[in-house]
Amino acid sequence: MKKKDLLNKAVEHIDIKAIDAVDIINAMKKMSFSARDLGNAADIYDKMLKEKKCAVILTLAGSTSAGGCMQVYVDMVKNNMVDAIVATGASIVDMDFFEALGFKHYQGTPFVDDKLLRKLYVDRIYDTFIDEEQLQACDKTIKIIADALQPRAYSSREFIYEMGKYLKKHAKKKDSLVQVAYEHNVPIFCPAFSDSSAGFGLVLHQYERPDNHLSIDSVKDFLELTQVKIAAGATGLLMIGGGVPKNFAQDTVVCAEILGKEVPMHKYAVQITVADVRDGACSSSTLKEANSWGKVDATFEQMVYAEATTVLPLLASYAYHKGSWKKRKKWELAKIFDVKAKNVKK
Repeated sequence: MKKKDLLNKAVEHIDIKAIDAVDIINAMKKMSFSARDLGNAADIYDKMLKEKKCAVILTLAGSTSAGGCMQVYVDMVKNNMVDAIVATGASIVDMDFFEALGFKHYQGTPFVDDKLLRKLYVDRIYDTFIDEEQLQACDKTIKIIADALQPRAYSSREFIYEMGKYLKKHAKKKDSLVQVAYEHNVPIFCPAFSDSSAGFGLVLHQYERPDNHLSIDSVKDFLELTQVKIAAGATGLLMIGGGVPKNFAQDTVVCAEILGKEVPMHKYAVQITVADVRDGACSSSTLKEANSWGKVDATFEQMVYAEATTVLPLLASYAYHKGSWKKRKKWELAKIFDVKAKNVKK
């Protein structure tokens, strides 16, 4: 078997604009089990979009972008359904930025000889394949961006902004999440940014420039995301998976309090996850538990226990076709950092 035999059927990303899920979600509201949970979650997300002074924070963990949901996130940003994003580095770099460079993810199978894959330089994400040589090209593109920047400490948001600026000129696939977020002033944070292709590129950047390099400051990330929460006030969380992005976004309420700023708990929260309390507190706690920490108001919260690629497109399509986003304020939260930068220069 050759590499071309494995990398021959590209993953196609679902288009929520072309599929109206309003009727099926409304029918699910009358069912039980996870179907009714999803119906309630869809209504909570729609409430976030209807409320005039509520900013929506999307958190991403896992490999839904590689699995076919990449366009869902792009459409949410383009249609003013998301105001800030907190994600794993892999979701942003190895998946989205990777495809923006002209590369693809391919449908594969878990029933394969992984030693053969390694020999052919094919990486596997469950039943999805990636060309490792192309992934290393992605790593080196991160280095190119880093080499062109002033050496200093950057938040991941700042560096991803530069990635969006790079794609504006060089993207082979237009309308990636990184580029669209850059164009719409939606900040993206990756609190564990180096745990991705970005990490390899930045290591190479620092290795070649031991005395004159940039670095990523995760504390600056935390401060900036907390400033987003302070600026927004009322917020809703739409969380795909759990882990660091989920906890990072929730913790902004507590961090604001530490800074002496009084902000409300996240008013709305939806989490789609396959984790549960048996794995050690549901990948950074259930939403009800987060209420005890002062992070999430338990009035409008919903856990949906399902693999995200099966239910996220339905939830997002429901919200898109309901159309509440058409009357929303455009927060453009990335602009608050432009103002802060100008004040520092003065």
